Amino acid sequence: MSIPLNDRATVRILGTHGVPAAYGGFETAAENVGRYLVGRGWRVIVYCQTAHQQAIYEDGWNGIERVNISVPNMGCTGTAKFDWLSIRHALKYSDVCLTFGYNTGVFNTLLRLRGIPSIVNMDGIEWSRKRWGIFWQTVLYINERLAAWFANELIADHPELNTYLRTRAPERKITTITYGAHRVDEAPTATVRALGLEPKKYLTLVARPLPENSILELVQAFSAKTRGVTLAVLGDYNGAADSYHRAVLEAASEEVEFLGAIYDPHVVQALRYHSLGYLHGHTVGGTNPSLVEALAAGNPVIAHGNKYNTWVAGDAGLYFNSSAEAEKCIDELLNNADLATAMGRAALARFESEFTWDHVAAQYEALLLRSLRTRESRARFRGSEFQWST
Repeated sequence: MSIPLNDRATVRILGTHGVPAAYGGFETAAENVGRYLVGRGWRVIVYCQTAHQQAIYEDGWNGIERVNISVPNMGCTGTAKFDWLSIRHALKYSDVCLTFGYNTGVFNTLLRLRGIPSIVNMDGIEWSRKRWGIFWQTVLYINERLAAWFANELIADHPELNTYLRTRAPERKITTITYGAHRVDEAPTATVRALGLEPKKYLTLVARPLPENSILELVQAFSAKTRGVTLAVLGDYNGAADSYHRAVLEAASEEVEFLGAIYDPHVVQALRYHSLGYLHGHTVGGTNPSLVEALAAGNPVIAHGNKYNTWVAGDAGLYFNSSAEAEKCIDELLNNADLATAMGRAALARFESEFTWDHVAAQYEALLLRSLRTRESRARFRGSEFQWST
């Protein structure tokens, strides 16, 4: 049952670049959870980072209210400044706050001190990623601890992250809610042909070009022999400036096409839908958005065989732990049409069982309502305690 419109609960969503989504997974989550909640009668307010000349201005988008805060710098310093200004604005109200990410968990402590219900999606074990360097890893580690201590509720996007967070906070305040996607049942072939690809004649690889994502191993495995199909790699590769990027480019055969960074979701959906399969080398983190989106398009998956990926993809995946194993997985997928078909069906079944946005957003709503009920119970307890004492 929806919340009565004349008595709407309000949630403020922080920690993302804003809506509509045009940046990454957290923005997509904020958009989809926000729109679901609006449809259920909630008042949803999303804080958005902009480069507008006005310092702060408010507007709306698809029923979601937006607080736009001008912080042009998109780097770590700019993000921290934006988070601080967002928290400072939210502190003027008593609405429950949903924050995506713990990168500036030190600011979220202020919500707890003001008695404002605070829910934090803890993302992956971000501080462990070597790409940040020792300074930023330390900063992230401290903020993870602060968010775990001071938030009222924590969200883990994967069962393994739930287990990890129990070393940081009581089990009672941790809820597992995965990432979501929209099922892709059709897509124009012209979109992929415009990129020089033929439908069902290529595999896709969508990831940031970082060593922890096993890009080099996957490109080496694909390029070990002539395939008769293309490997379409999405991402920004600058061989002149980055030694890892250069190694990937040099390892690629003539059948590997580097398409650059593509952010248009419709183009990416079409690429997935008409792909023979998806290569996923991520080794760090919880439920990866790109892997979920591949399942939603019915893609057979070849993934690094860690506990995060195997839980998400299940029977839709073939798993590797070395370049040689990845080569065997690619051989098996390309040479066994019946297996590929069965894996595609398993991908859609796994997606429908766990990763639809309606399923994911309903869990967010249940957690928000629980947080509000907890605050109301505490307020009633304090009121009865006051009456007893007087």
